[in-house]
Amino acid sequence: MFTEVLQRAAPFRLGLPRTRPGTEPRYECLSRMSRHAQQLRDHDINPCVEETDASRKCMDDNNYKKDMCTAYFLKYKNCRKFWHDIMMQRKRNGVKPEMPSAEERRKILESMGKPY
Repeated sequence: MFTEVLQRAAPFRLGLPRTRPGTEPRYECLSRMSRHAQQLRDHDINPCVEETDASRKCMDDNNYKKDMCTAYFLKYKNCRKFWHDIMMQRKRNGVKPEMPSAEERRKILESMGKPY
C-alpha cells in the first residue's frame, strides 16, 4: 500500500534508485505523464487545452494571484460549458462519439466563430 501511495504521489523520482539490492522495487520511475494527464493533454478528448494552458500561464506569470487571471478562468469555464452542452445534445440525439473530434470541433468553431 505504501508503494502505491509513493507511485501516485510522485510523478517521478530523480536520483533515487529504482530498486534496493535484495528487495523488490519500491516504486518505478514515473517520468512519463500518467494516463489521466495524457488524456487531459489530448486535443481529441479535451476541447479546452488552449484555455487550460492560458490560465496556467497567467497564474505562473502573476505569482499565483487568482484575481489577476479571472478573464482566463471565465474563458475556460465558458469553453467547458459550451462543449459539455454540445456533448449532451449529441448524447441525447444518439450521435457517437459524444464529444466531437478535434477536427470536427475546429470546423464547428470556424462556422460559428469562437462563441466563448
